[in-house]
This record gives sequence, structure tokens and C-alpha cells, in this order.
Amino acid sequence: MSDFAAEIDTSGLNCPLPVLKARQALAELTTGQQLHLIATDKGAAKDIPAFCKMTGNALIDSSETDDKLHFIIEKGGI
Repeated sequence: MSDFAAEIDTSGLNCPLPVLKARQALAELTTGQQLHLIATDKGAAKDIPAFCKMTGNALIDSSETDDKLHFIIEKGGI
């Protein structure tokens, strides 16, 4: 088991689905818990940071491995 409260793999899904799936997953978490989001949609590289900024969640880390984008998002207090 990972250190994340939730992990979702949106591989193969295009905008806006990775953001919508992230929103749904974060709604189930409590403040301070972390979500690991995996995406293949290159647009997510801009969409997820913008989503975090607009919603008050913290983008802890983002990286790319094996053509997949990985985001660690910490749920904010909003």
C-alpha cells in the first residue's frame, strides 16, 4: 500500500476527465490527505496545476515516466 490516501489512473482519458476524476477523488479525502493521479493526456500538465490553484489544493509534485504524467495533490482546507 502506498502512502497516498487515494490513487486514480486516468490513462487513456482526455480533457476534462482527468480533472473531473481528480475532483471526485479529492471530495472523498480529508484535508491534508494526498491523491496520486496518473494521466496520459498531455493537456493534464497544464490542467492539473490550474485546477489545484483554482480549488485551493496543493500540487506537491508532478513528474513524467513511461509516457505517463504523475501528480501528487494534497487536499486543501477549502
